[in-house]
Amino acid sequence: MWEKLRVIFAIPELRQKILLTLALLGIYRIGYQIRLPFINSNINTGNDPLNTFLDKFGVLAATDLREFTIFGLGIMPYISASIVFQLLGSVWAPIEQLRKEGQTGMRKINEYTRYLTVFLCLIQSWVFLRYVVMASPGQIAPQFCYPGTQTLHFGWQIAAVSIMTCGTIFLMWLGEQIDEYGIGNGISLLIMASILAQMPKALLELKASMTTELSGSSGEIGPDKLIVLGLLFVGVVFGVVFITLGQRRIQTQSAKHVRGRRVYGGTKQYLPLRINQAGVMPIIFASSLLMLPGLLFGVVAGWFSQANEGFGEGTWYAFLGKFFTILDNVFNTGQSLTYIVCYVLLIFFFCYFWTSITFNPKEMSENLKDHGTFIPGYRPGKRTADHLERVMVRITYVGAAFLSLVAIVPIVVNMQLGVPWSVAAFYGGTSLLIAVSVAFDLIQKVDNHLLMRNYRGLLES
Repeated sequence: MWEKLRVIFAIPELRQKILLTLALLGIYRIGYQIRLPFINSNINTGNDPLNTFLDKFGVLAATDLREFTIFGLGIMPYISASIVFQLLGSVWAPIEQLRKEGQTGMRKINEYTRYLTVFLCLIQSWVFLRYVVMASPGQIAPQFCYPGTQTLHFGWQIAAVSIMTCGTIFLMWLGEQIDEYGIGNGISLLIMASILAQMPKALLELKASMTTELSGSSGEIGPDKLIVLGLLFVGVVFGVVFITLGQRRIQTQSAKHVRGRRVYGGTKQYLPLRINQAGVMPIIFASSLLMLPGLLFGVVAGWFSQANEGFGEGTWYAFLGKFFTILDNVFNTGQSLTYIVCYVLLIFFFCYFWTSITFNPKEMSENLKDHGTFIPGYRPGKRTADHLERVMVRITYVGAAFLSLVAIVPIVVNMQLGVPWSVAAFYGGTSLLIAVSVAFDLIQKVDNHLLMRNYRGLLES
């Protein structure tokens, strides 16, 4: 391994790409610590639903909203804009036509994505400032203000919105520079860097909960729980790697054709279909969608409780207030059986939904036909497309079941073993899937540089 690392840094071009990528990631981490000049960060870090929500959001956005930094919005607006245009590319003819134009069309789509990112940044930063930081128009909430700076004038509000918007645009630019001049996918590396940066904090929380005796209360982690956590982590990582690299290979054969006295074609190849075709997107969609009922039920429960003041028990207001309070607890804690069942069902739904958007069996069948390739036993055209669709439906079921299992592992670890959510998040869900996927993508690109120069890859013995 040390010899392979020496070879990597001995190649000038590869060394330059790696060092540039590390430098840009370092710039991101420096900006991650720079706070807005007029807001004091003072949110507690307990296990209440708000902090659990912020922990989950921070994984996807590559930021921490509790710090109020210049990168407060993270990269989430850009990801949202990219998802919007990816969905539009399947349902709206003008965007679909741009996708078929190759590099020229993709540049135009990227330009529209940047415009939408700026718009989303302005909206999200204003909503965040107005409904989180400010208690009333022009007044900062007491827990966020420095002594003598309770008033936030309109000019400062515009400055805050501009700073947070520029921070997200700068992160988008950093990701593009890594894509062009560095190595790996820039946006994915920013998210991975944010995930790995949370590990020291998680380890400190784990150390604070450790005890030398067998685990007694739910907040203590003894040697028995530590062994279970270690074995569980190895098992989950092995499963994630296995399914991430898993493929369903469909045998194909190219048609023979004669040119002069030579016969070309007739070779057998394989069409690889990924088991987890949707990647991490179903978990992102499902977790994001389940955040909305908790917020909505909390607001409705508070409204009915406030409307019931002065009437006492036994009224419809009291009954509805208790009902929505129960729903609020179910979806805010994320630890009830109802929440887990809804989570799994949404993951299955979004797995099939995202696969239907990204995988087009008819287009793939036409491409095989145009290249003179066919699947043995199936005629080119509709029969081939139907076969590909049947295969994808079956393997998507396996991928969705795997994603559901990985998604609920952190919830089970948090509930049954009493492990803090910041530690349990590394045992599955979005964090582990993103980290493994980005790591394999990075290793693959490093291997491409090594193989071009006749060196062995990192994963070769």
